[in-house]
Amino acid sequence: SRKAEEIDENPMAAMVFHWKCLERQVRIEGVLKKVTRKESEAYFRTRPRASQLGAWASPQSTAIPDRETLERKLVEVMERFEGQKKIPCPPFWGGYRLAPERIEFWQGQSARLHDRTVYVKSGRRWKQARLAP
Repeated sequence: SRKAEEIDENPMAAMVFHWKCLERQVRIEGVLKKVTRKESEAYFRTRPRASQLGAWASPQSTAIPDRETLERKLVEVMERFEGQKKIPCPPFWGGYRLAPERIEFWQGQSARLHDRTVYVKSGRRWKQARLAP
């Protein structure tokens, strides 16, 4: 997919969990790493059957002429796997895991004097620091 190509080019990523009503936030930065084939297959087995079929039917992120093309492909895939209890994980299907290198916790406070604590990975250890808001 386009996303996978972008990750191959630049594996750095960040994710944020924000709870406005609690005035809290966690930001995690790090490197995206491809999960193992075994992990992909295990996760694929937990997906609903329709999602598994959809994974086989969809050439993710490539241009298709119309919706009917996708629906025809799904019918082909359904016929291909008809009668099979388990649908195998496609060889092109997988995921990524964010390996954290920096984690910041933010707690909103009055007068904009928020509490910010950051943990930065250094080798096998984490260094902690308080940040000014």
